[in-house]
Amino acid sequence: MSMAEQPSGNIGRILILAGGLCGAAGVALSAAAAHLGGAFTGTAASFLLMHAPVFLAAGLLGANRILRIGSLVLLLGLLLFCGDLLARDFLGSRLFPLSAPIGGTLLIAGWLAITASALVRARS
Repeated sequence: MSMAEQPSGNIGRILILAGGLCGAAGVALSAAAAHLGGAFTGTAASFLLMHAPVFLAAGLLGANRILRIGSLVLLLGLLLFCGDLLARDFLGSRLFPLSAPIGGTLLIAGWLAITASALVRARS
């Protein structure tokens, strides 16, 4: 694959990797929640599964810098939010104070940045 066929280079590869890992983790955690219980695990699984296609699309499209940055903010928010939920079920404590609210806020900010990326005119 030539560089011309890789729309966003390394960030695109990272986002595609993140999409695949989020999808796999979401399926595995869905099974864990079904067999072992854990409301937080089920919620984390749902969030991972619903965001996996976003990372794949952003990695493949690589439309503009705002889309890539928004996707990375979304990924960080997802890691904090889901990490805190999973820590509660598996470790019995929070990841760190306010990690879920910070992660949730980053998820919202990431989605808003992705929205803003549609307003940026592409360079010709």
